[in-house]
Amino acid sequence: MKINIWSDVRCPFCFVGKKKFEKALEKFPHAEKLEITWHSFQLDPQLITQPDINPYEYFAKAKGITIERAKAMHEGAAMAGKEAGIDFNFDDSKVANSYKAHLLIQLSKTKNLANEMEEALFEAQFLDGKNIDDEETLIQLAKSIGITEDEAKNALESDELGYLVKQDMQLASQLGINAVPFFVINDKYGISGAQQPELFLEALEKTWEEFSNGDKGLQLINSGDSCDIDGNCD
Repeated sequence: MKINIWSDVRCPFCFVGKKKFEKALEKFPHAEKLEITWHSFQLDPQLITQPDINPYEYFAKAKGITIERAKAMHEGAAMAGKEAGIDFNFDDSKVANSYKAHLLIQLSKTKNLANEMEEALFEAQFLDGKNIDDEETLIQLAKSIGITEDEAKNALESDELGYLVKQDMQLASQLGINAVPFFVINDKYGISGAQQPELFLEALEKTWEEFSNGDKGLQLINSGDSCDIDGNCD
């Protein structure tokens, strides 16, 4: 049974959704039979990396809100993170474009290391305050999960992998996906947002029972915390 996940490592709710989905997998008896594929979904593609700017000031200016409002919105994400076992460090987070990170994700998919790459990038962005648009940082992250330095360097210059990033975005558009995280279970059920583990588990069990009757079209299950393509998270 196939699971397709659209995500961006700049999206805090994508990190939360990953953790909650993993909790559901722990209780799903057929987890080892699932084929999980991570897909690129780049939030705010035109964002200019500015690692030295205060993240709250940047967010407030970009969204036309006060710094106090920006901090309050981040506090909401922080609360969701604690529920999922994540201690977000937004104070040190870097304003960085995620395109190069997606190139590494595409490379990692060819090596069955996509989950490990996603986790490393999420931790770099939201826990360790690293610049996920810095090539040396990305190379070190890739090496930490078993990708060689040469492979990582080549990936960061790869037009082929860049094409795959664009393909993932185009497929998301065709499916009507405009916010992440978004989970598609066996090309049948779509789950939007960082849902509770219980909902993920229910969807997995339901789909497993119905498995084999063919595609009946994508059906949306609920809608939870997510970030849209313009970088708005709620």
